Amino acid sequence: MAGRWLWLYDLDLAYYAPFLNSGPIAQGSADPDGLDDPLAQELLTAWLKELGAPEPVAMGTLTLPLRHTAAWVAEKFSPDGRLTQLFIRMFSAKWPHNLRDDDDTVRLAARGEVAARIAHHGPRVVIAHSLGTVVTYEALHAHPELKVELLLTLGSPLTLPHAVFHRLVPRPGGPADDSRPPFGVRPPGVARWVNIADPGDPVASHPALLATSPASRWT
Repeated sequence: MAGRWLWLYDLDLAYYAPFLNSGPIAQGSADPDGLDDPLAQELLTAWLKELGAPEPVAMGTLTLPLRHTAAWVAEKFSPDGRLTQLFIRMFSAKWPHNLRDDDDTVRLAARGEVAARIAHHGPRVVIAHSLGTVVTYEALHAHPELKVELLLTLGSPLTLPHAVFHRLVPRPGGPADDSRPPFGVRPPGVARWVNIADPGDPVASHPALLATSPASRWT
């Protein structure tokens, strides 16, 4: 009918959660207050410091029960402390699997799944969110033959110093004789990269990072 258009979108999903799954996340009254994984503690500590947490809280589970850490984040970013605590547990349980070692089997498997879906589907646009932006960034670098017209990243922690940025593969860094800060490199097969971040998102780069964020080199 004249004046009406029917838009059809062909969507595909790269599902790599099974590779990162280390067991169920407790949501009930049982509330273990510690993180057993040293890398999870390290990532949580780096994240809290970048959020501007006071020193006792910034040390995370190293000095305080996890519920106190969640309470500070909830007060700063969200009114719901229970959901914030669940988020921190998921953050601490899932992220270390994809940031532990460059050649970790879990990290390679997640990266491979994303690359395989892009290769099979051949999308013009790739949308990645949160931890998925890290997996997608590494997948597209590992497979430069994959061509994407637009990479859209949402709520990305890519520029989070120490917790994520310096663990990326390939490792960010400028030329040896360059006085500018280290920076990341846009995947060679990506024609255009757009990053969208909510200033209130505690995982995405916060405003203090935006002025000097290496992400400006990526878009």
